[in-house]
Amino acid sequence: MAIATVNPATGETVREFEPHDAAAVERRIAEADAAARALRAFSYAHRRNWMHAAADLLEADVDSRARILTLEMGKPLAQARAEVLKSARGMRYYADHAAQYLADEPLADASVVGASEAYTRYEPLGVVLAVMPWNYPFWQVIRFAAPALMAGNAGLLKHASNVPQSALYLDELFDKAGFPTGSFRTLLIGSREVESVIADPRVRAVTLTGSEPAGRAVAATAGREIKKTILELGGSDPFIVMPSADLEAAASTAVMARTMNNGQSCIAGKRFLVHADVYDAFADLFVEKMETLKMGDPFDEDVEIGPLATESGRNELAELVDDAVACGARVLTGGRTPELPGWFYPPTVIDQLPMNARLVMEEAFGPVASLYRVANRDEAVQIANQTAFGLSSAVWTDDPEEQQWFIQSLDAGSVFVNGMTVSHPELPFGGVKASGFGRELAASGIREFTNLKTVWRA
Repeated sequence: MAIATVNPATGETVREFEPHDAAAVERRIAEADAAARALRAFSYAHRRNWMHAAADLLEADVDSRARILTLEMGKPLAQARAEVLKSARGMRYYADHAAQYLADEPLADASVVGASEAYTRYEPLGVVLAVMPWNYPFWQVIRFAAPALMAGNAGLLKHASNVPQSALYLDELFDKAGFPTGSFRTLLIGSREVESVIADPRVRAVTLTGSEPAGRAVAATAGREIKKTILELGGSDPFIVMPSADLEAAASTAVMARTMNNGQSCIAGKRFLVHADVYDAFADLFVEKMETLKMGDPFDEDVEIGPLATESGRNELAELVDDAVACGARVLTGGRTPELPGWFYPPTVIDQLPMNARLVMEEAFGPVASLYRVANRDEAVQIANQTAFGLSSAVWTDDPEEQQWFIQSLDAGSVFVNGMTVSHPELPFGGVKASGFGRELAASGIREFTNLKTVWRA
């Protein structure tokens, strides 16, 4: 894929970028390696001041950066602003909590191991490579960069090829904030060059957010090189609605869960499993609310659904819906590619899905919701757990016993009760099964990028 900004609302190529050649890649890795060595010597207080300065710079640029996000991947402008501000908040969170999360942990009674003192300490790994997607061009990167740099690591970013302006902004941000030069460097390279970067002995770990095939490829290379890996991959998250739920609230939240970021989110609610007793009422509410969403130019402040980020993504989504219909599924709203410039696809609700439809098992990365009628909670969990994915989940019920049962029964990295999945700096985030391994965010996330060293003193 060419490294270019292409406006997904029009299909117009706005700006193209030359990839970094081998010499430029070598120079940037060397800068990151030198910065990693320098960062280890600075205190958390130094890093905290720099990270706060970076957050201030980003927040001051919120309007211009939001417009770049909307231009490069099509998210509505209000959501783009929210992403920029969330990224600044995440930076401040790690600036203020890194020292606490990475404090030495003494063994209460060192004598049991024959020592006068014994403790564990968290030390930086060095240079960490991040392979990041286009759907949240800032937030996905910051939730790696903020903890990694606060832990004393340097970062290399291989961003998606359709968000180069976002990637290049991040390349300069941390230098401007005062971090040692090279603490965070963008590599404008294609996916074929990633393997050689992972294999470089100066790169000590790799984290990837993206598709399952990309995760498998990166994990295979990192495993061969014996390097730490964190993967956050796809999801086909269930959104379960039981009879005791507040249907109005559940339906309103379901619309937001399915269409946020134009439906292009790994943690979006994608499969809506609704108890038969309330299925028709919920379906009516859900369809009605989906049909009220305004689709159009994402720079218009009142638009709620913009285009999908890429033409191939829009075509793959349409193919999933067309396949489901050919297999006998029913479209309740949407389901047709509009005759518009750009890569739009309307909010779509589909039900009566047969098992041979690809949509049953595959991830729909766009505003397409699958509705399932379930007889009881056992059937809901059986359908929820039947895919290879296990990123997050949501369940709507006011029955405390039922809530606990679902929390224990769902195969997922997260369970949100009477709400939608949202990533917060304060909570660990990640999945199970084909959705990946390792955790981002909270204390767990920053510790992923460290060496846990045991110290024993006679």
